[in-house]
Amino acid sequence: MSGISEFNAAANADIGREHEIQLGLLRELCRAAGGSGDPDLVGEILQRLIDYSEAHFASEELLMRMKSYDDYEDHVEDHSQILDALRDVAAKHRRGESALVAGRATETLDFVDRHIATRDRRFADYVRNNL
Repeated sequence: MSGISEFNAAANADIGREHEIQLGLLRELCRAAGGSGDPDLVGEILQRLIDYSEAHFASEELLMRMKSYDDYEDHVEDHSQILDALRDVAAKHRRGESALVAGRATETLDFVDRHIATRDRRFADYVRNNL
């Protein structure tokens, strides 16, 4: 296996692990917001999710640039939409509008799940096919 092939395989594996962590945080947020609704716990999970998503998207976008990915702009727009939604939920939560968090968390989970299944899958295929 060439160096670039190993890099591509490792990059896809790393991104896949990051997706699992991100989805896990979203599921945790949905449970916390829909369960006891402990405001401190919900706020903590939201902040971890936002921080993690920012770091994950930055690394994914860097890899897209390195690969001269042809769908970069649309893909990054999804990332912006996800972060905007999470930040909006966090702001509403801080203002005491916590009743909206569970629904918005579920919507965001669905959006991220679709994003991974479509845009991220396409990018993974692009990386694999453009050694």
